[in-house]
Amino acid sequence: MRLRLVAGLLAAVVGISPAAAVAAAPRASLTDVENDVMCVTCHEPLVEAQSPQATEERDYIRGLIAQGYDKQQIERSLVTQYGPAVLGKPPASGFDLTVYMLPAGVVVLALATTAIVLPRWRRATRAAQPPRPLAAGPGLSAAEARRLDEELSHFD
Repeated sequence: MRLRLVAGLLAAVVGISPAAAVAAAPRASLTDVENDVMCVTCHEPLVEAQSPQATEERDYIRGLIAQGYDKQQIERSLVTQYGPAVLGKPPASGFDLTVYMLPAGVVVLALATTAIVLPRWRRATRAAQPPRPLAAGPGLSAAEARRLDEELSHFD
């Protein structure tokens, strides 16, 4: 009803026919709505549900589409008819907003913890390690050098 009124006003202002204005308005499709709502009886997406309740919901949606409702209007009407359990995802307001914010918060917290703890951990590990010797030790004596040459000559 509202869509036709808005389309008539739009047609008068812009100078197009009301039928063209209605055709230009965004239309919802059953498939689009089915993917975002649930069957209230079987608690699974409406697109997969095969219960009598799911058939009733689909018929209700088809009737709303025939009346020219868009997707948001159909979802609001479904909530009015069947309650908020019909929505596939909770609304992004109030306490339900935590469903969307909590995963992002956990990721940010994990990154911040890693950025703070990792440098401290590396410093503590370096401090606990004994220093490496800089030189290999004293050089070989003449006798040891001669013996080493003899041993190595067998491998040529």
